[in-house]
Amino acid sequence: MEAQSDSAITPRSRVKATLRLGAEVYSVNANKGILSEQLVSMKEESMGILKEYITKHNVPNEVPDEPLEGSSEDDVEIPENLPVKKKRKELNLA
Repeated sequence: MEAQSDSAITPRSRVKATLRLGAEVYSVNANKGILSEQLVSMKEESMGILKEYITKHNVPNEVPDEPLEGSSEDDVEIPENLPVKKKRKELNLA
């Protein structure tokens, strides 16, 4: 006689996640298929939630058309003649 677990007879949700993004809370429950299929489903749903959240909250309010004065890296002066250190040869006299 073989013993079977309840999960083999009736598939149930074994994969649950709660995402807290700032003040927003999202729940992800996967309840179809075997465990590996539930994990794939949860990953896809979680990635969709993250994408929506990033798109919604990562849009800058104001984007300047031109860079602010004084913040350009081109204004840094680079000296043309940098001092060069010469290597000394050490002779081993045996």
